[in-house]
Amino acid sequence: MTTHTQRASDAAVTADAADTADAADVPDAADVPVDAYLRRIGAARPDCPDVDALRDLHLRHLKTVPFENLSIHLGEDIVLEEKALLDKIVGAGRGGFCYEINSTFAVLLRELGFAVTLLQARCFGKGGRLGIPYDHMAVLVETAEEGRWLADVGFGDHSHFPLALDERGDQPDPGGTFRVVETEDGDLDVLRDGEPQYRLERRPRVLADFAAGAWYHRTSPDSHFTRSLVCSRLTEEGRITLSGRKLVTTVFGGERQERLLDGEDEVRAAYRDLFGIELGELPAVPQSRERGAAAAAAPTASGSAPDPSA
Repeated sequence: MTTHTQRASDAAVTADAADTADAADVPDAADVPVDAYLRRIGAARPDCPDVDALRDLHLRHLKTVPFENLSIHLGEDIVLEEKALLDKIVGAGRGGFCYEINSTFAVLLRELGFAVTLLQARCFGKGGRLGIPYDHMAVLVETAEEGRWLADVGFGDHSHFPLALDERGDQPDPGGTFRVVETEDGDLDVLRDGEPQYRLERRPRVLADFAAGAWYHRTSPDSHFTRSLVCSRLTEEGRITLSGRKLVTTVFGGERQERLLDGEDEVRAAYRDLFGIELGELPAVPQSRERGAAAAAAPTASGSAPDPSA
């Protein structure tokens, strides 16, 4: 019997056969809304593509572009093409999950003069199990004189700044202490406070390669993205997350507050005022999937982020 995961893996092999992206999917430089994107994240155009500029852009992106899966529960298609994703993130003021916001961040960096490469990763789950191929997307960023950096604005609660990819010691960050560890097979495990987050493959990828992973996470009942709602972003004080009607606010140091919002109008106001997202129809998770998520004692080890409100 062919499982949903097996079909995703088979599709990943097919997508992997393409060495280059379809040129029609890549907009001309003149069509990339760089200035609008910079306004979207409240950033000035950097003087040069150096690590200081990268750190500033990375942090601003985390604070302004939410990690969210609303499209899945609004019945919206998720098209892994640069123009479509830019229209959503920049034009419509939305967020997305890793395939969407890491890829558009890579486009912005590329247009600002950074050398960028998309990388695929598999997330660690319960018991150290690895998720499907193309479970997660991250971005390798190279600067002229300052080495190679792992940028990741699409993993929910994670590092605030890019990680030095070739550094094997501890890397302190406001989000925790991170470490990049080489595996016996030559892949790289990214650890946070000693806990493995995902296993990164070094081979360069193109956006089309991630189509199978994105399809799996927006359709499979085993994906936590289909079983729950999330909209989350970094704040000056910590993090704010809206999951259905539950609003979670955390501050650095561990204080956490939860509140149930009162009715649809307050939920819409929270999306608008806290995340800049205007919604007519509210997203909803089918009750059968909510029950399945609640009943799962050991969720499948797949997905692009742990609980972002943690």
